[in-house]
Amino acid sequence: MSIAVITGAAQGIGRRTAELLAERGYALALSDLREPRETLEAVRQSGVEAFASLGDVADEGTVERLAAAVRERWGRVDVLVNNAGISSIAPAEAITAAEYRRVLEVNLVAPFLLAKAFGAMMLAQGSGSIINVASIAGLVGVSDRAAYNASKHGLIGLTRTLAAEWGGRGVRCNAVCPGWVKTDMDHSAQASGLYTDADITGRVPMGRFASADDVAHAIAFLADARESAFVNGQALAVDGGWTSDGSWESLRLRHRRPAS
Repeated sequence: MSIAVITGAAQGIGRRTAELLAERGYALALSDLREPRETLEAVRQSGVEAFASLGDVADEGTVERLAAAVRERWGRVDVLVNNAGISSIAPAEAITAAEYRRVLEVNLVAPFLLAKAFGAMMLAQGSGSIINVASIAGLVGVSDRAAYNASKHGLIGLTRTLAAEWGGRGVRCNAVCPGWVKTDMDHSAQASGLYTDADITGRVPMGRFASADDVAHAIAFLADARESAFVNGQALAVDGGWTSDGSWESLRLRHRRPAS
């Protein structure tokens, strides 16, 4: 039996990742600020053992309690999915220092604390996989997201550093970089009039949003010690080609399949 820890497990990418790993037989420790009740119900239908731990993963005490619970329950951990994150959409000149620090705390400091706690367990057993959920905003700049972009660029840097330090001791570290995903965070941003569906689908060569399932399957690939055994220190873009395409919009659309 393999053991996986997933943060931000109550909804979106975290929930779908938990469901998929449960289908593959992983026992799960699920972390979030609120009770991931629906996620727990879904994964237990796959017949796996699972429990939830509530709290802010940017707090060292929360992370220490989660690590202690996993150690007491199973004595090991095979996969850590650092998925918890928050958004920040505002012009750089309007972001307060407190807002900027909070985004860094959740999106960059928390993954470090979790990697440190669970990485120590993985290093002791000589195996493990850490997957950090970054973003295409960690690969390119996106306007009005100075704090978010900085946190995700930093997360990719942390990923590569841990891969360099720990890969030789059996612990791989990789990142997935989703494009725009249809989640509650996206619905909230659109409700505020910040962008439309067409803004996103017009920019993506594949002409659609990413889904939580797209990202979850990439995470499951990186979690699997057989399927991705020699993959270490990578930032895998799950973006439909967004970061690969330098075409202007009319050229991009000219190469689209006609709508049926």
